[in-house]
Amino acid sequence: MPLIRLAPGGKAGGFVEDPFFFVPDGKAYPDDRGAIVTLARFQGERETLFARGKPVGVRLAASDNPAVLKDELHRLAALVLEFPKFRDGRPFSWARMLRTRYDFGGELRAAGDFLPDQIAFMARTGFDSFQMRQDFTLEQFDRALNQISLVYQPAADGRLTIRALRALR
Repeated sequence: MPLIRLAPGGKAGGFVEDPFFFVPDGKAYPDDRGAIVTLARFQGERETLFARGKPVGVRLAASDNPAVLKDELHRLAALVLEFPKFRDGRPFSWARMLRTRYDFGGELRAAGDFLPDQIAFMARTGFDSFQMRQDFTLEQFDRALNQISLVYQPAADGRLTIRALRALR
């Protein structure tokens, strides 16, 4: 799937080559790039993964609480949070928790069934890369990312809320 990464400052970046390869349970690791594995595989093979000397990522299902990784987050290059259905908001909560409570600085990738209307909210909660469907254009992504000009709630992006902006007047 095409991968879009945000540019610094939360601006629409562009399509990028994926530096990782998702390795299903029981399959061999690639020699030439980083590996993303399931939480179960990571928990069982973490030292083997890190010994490869390549970046390591973990793919979390919406039902997987990323708090179980809190002691390993500094070693992980990426986390992929799956949206099983666009109605499932748990990855939003996990993303904000990872960025604000656990100070995760690696790539935070959205994957699965999400809508373009959710992209701006995803970026606000801490996602910085998105696995998109094949027919999605960069122009559509940019439009979705910038459709919200003012915000009501604080989030991981640090934007001033409408209330804070009013207090500055």
